[in-house]
Amino acid sequence: MNRLILFVLILSLLAACNQSDRKASAQAATDATDNTPPLISYTVMKELPHDTSAYTEGLLFHDGQLYESTGTVIDMPEDRRSRFGAVDSATGKIQTKAEIDRKKYFGEGFVFLKGKVYQLTWQTKIGFTYDAKTFKKLGEFTYPPKEGWGMTTNGAQLIMSDGSSNISYLDPDNSTPVEVKIHYSDGDSAVKTLNNLRLVKVLGVTDNNGPVPNINELELINGYLYANQYQTNYILKIDTSSGKVVGKLDLDSIVREESSKYPGSEVLNGIAYDSASGKIYITGKLWPNIFEIKFPL
Repeated sequence: MNRLILFVLILSLLAACNQSDRKASAQAATDATDNTPPLISYTVMKELPHDTSAYTEGLLFHDGQLYESTGTVIDMPEDRRSRFGAVDSATGKIQTKAEIDRKKYFGEGFVFLKGKVYQLTWQTKIGFTYDAKTFKKLGEFTYPPKEGWGMTTNGAQLIMSDGSSNISYLDPDNSTPVEVKIHYSDGDSAVKTLNNLRLVKVLGVTDNNGPVPNINELELINGYLYANQYQTNYILKIDTSSGKVVGKLDLDSIVREESSKYPGSEVLNGIAYDSASGKIYITGKLWPNIFEIKFPL
């Protein structure tokens, strides 16, 4: 009789342990779900024309004017260029302010800061500076990240992406001359001494699955970084203190709409915020439209 009671007690204990394990597993799964960045709802306010030959690398507002930068390499169609300029809202055409040799450089992100324009290139590790009023070229620089992708600013530093999960903060007023071997897109190479901008910090972008790769075009809005994730239809909202993705916009419906209008449309890329009006514009590479969208900031 005592053995039977003991056996029943052991079975009850095992059942309780299994139930506890199941509850712990269920709670862990719930916690993981809760850590998933929430979707941010948005509304399309307006559609504007966009140049379908513009392989968009950067989009921004400066003094109320929308500007765009584009990139190309020598094996792309001849109508594509590596340049930046003001966007004509009536036609979507870019009124070129500066252009670099498409045979040597693939133009990337750009930004206005302290009376200058800074422009990145993709794989040559060279950036260009221009006067922000005359757009006359002032010089060249280099940077620690291996590639140049997107760029924005916090008013003091350059904030750039390089296609990885890292976002680099650079001090444009603090640099060290270094000798750089440059490999141009056309196969030529050269050695130059350029100012290497000081790396202030690196912000690693993560979500509930770990590091988030392919961070591309950037825009700083109300203290948060918004980033296109290359080859996805997402814009990510990133906490600048932790690097965590705290929300994301799913723009799949807009991407599909643009592809149906113009089959040559490629990936979502380009975020511009006008702090004076509060307007936010987005576009993509070779898209027929720029969209003004509204969402909770």
